[in-house]
Amino acid sequence: MTDEKASPPGRRGVTLTDIARLVNVSPATVSNAYNRPDQLSSALRERILQTARELDYSGPHPAARSLRRGVAASIGVVLTEKLSYAFSDSAAIHFLRGLSMATEAVGMSLLLMPASPRGDSAAVRDAIVDGFIVYSMPDNHPDVEAIIARRLPTVFVDSPRVMGMNFVGVDDRTASRQVADHLLALGHRRVAIVSFALKSDGFRGRAGQERQDSAHRFVTRERLAGYREAIEARGMAWQGVRVEECTSSQQAEGLAAGLAILGDEPRPTAIIAMSDLLALGVLEAAGRLGINAPGELGIVGFDDIPAAATSEPSLTTIHQPLTEKGLVAGELVFASFESGRSVRQGYERVLPTNLVVRASGGHSIRPT
Repeated sequence: MTDEKASPPGRRGVTLTDIARLVNVSPATVSNAYNRPDQLSSALRERILQTARELDYSGPHPAARSLRRGVAASIGVVLTEKLSYAFSDSAAIHFLRGLSMATEAVGMSLLLMPASPRGDSAAVRDAIVDGFIVYSMPDNHPDVEAIIARRLPTVFVDSPRVMGMNFVGVDDRTASRQVADHLLALGHRRVAIVSFALKSDGFRGRAGQERQDSAHRFVTRERLAGYREAIEARGMAWQGVRVEECTSSQQAEGLAAGLAILGDEPRPTAIIAMSDLLALGVLEAAGRLGINAPGELGIVGFDDIPAAATSEPSLTTIHQPLTEKGLVAGELVFASFESGRSVRQGYERVLPTNLVVRASGGHSIRPT
């Protein structure tokens, strides 16, 4: 078996053979510690990995076997959802469009990778790529740790926000407070929230305070915090606000959440959704139940996808520059290639947002 060298500069002298010699095992055994962990006892694997950490060796470079120059000309894009999400979610589509514009400009390709379903992270450990874009992942997902361990140029987009790592996103808390303030200024006092998934356990339904507090995505926490700040600033109790959790940001999920919320008595006069697709689902639910929106129900979203402007009624929402977000993320990865700067520079780019007032929020009402 040939030695495989770690890719990051400064560690090219450390090989599998060096680790094997120190642990007194074969190079194949060291390779198994990374690639076939089920072939080793947990104690032996930990001894190998500890020795590797002491030598600052991050593991075999997957490209070494097939790319002599160690250049894959590809960026790995790790998505929190199933791969079909990239082709069905309008916000994701626009983000990937911007990212594609950046990669096309330098002649690179994109490798779309859904998060490891079993949390084994083998896909990201073995991906033959030159860098990573991590798009809206949970804080504690094993893939996040595995990506950081690769020590390749990496940019986190929206979530998580990892100290010392590059980040591109928007000020979700301020934007969410702004859209909630808009509804409250119209006089709404019975308000409900349609939320992204708070955890990765497939739960759908009313989310209590404990579940809200343990939300595992930075974006979700920030948007909940913004809504709560706006509501409490009006002297209202957050505990009286129904938070309905969805399993994904799809219109069908918003429909189910809307039907559940609108069955309450008294029902809310306004619903705030964490995305436009969820808001469009709530709008559909109102139509099925014969509830006039915005006459009887104000609805707002977040993202400003194209459908927000063409829905009936048109959707009040927060505009965020989705395509620009992808473009900036790609350019930031490539800047690391060109300059040789550390991938742990911790550069953050927070893009601007603005409130887009359309018809769905309704007109001023008497507070109820």
